[in-house]
Amino acid sequence: MNRKFIAALALLPLAACAKRPDAIVPTDIPMAAYSNLDCAALSQELKKEQANLAALSKQQNNAANGDAFGVFLIGVPMSSVTGGDKEGTISVSKGKVLSVQNTMKAKGCK
Repeated sequence: MNRKFIAALALLPLAACAKRPDAIVPTDIPMAAYSNLDCAALSQELKKEQANLAALSKQQNNAANGDAFGVFLIGVPMSSVTGGDKEGTISVSKGKVLSVQNTMKAKGCK
């Protein structure tokens, strides 16, 4: 019993590490959120959200690297502890990109 507890305690910091951006699942954003926009506005919205997602992904990669380094050195995922993990924000951003892309397809935009 004591060994199991120690093993679980030793693995706990690894469970709290920041995920890589490509491992984050997008949030489901309904297409209705963008159905009132025309093709030009959708294209502009897509570019804006893709830029936002790229910036967030860079921050998340830095957080994941920091967590790996922190766990290696001191056993604590420092980026996750200090609020560097952007998993929720990336999930929403990915959902927005997919929703805008699907809306553009549905409207026949290029």
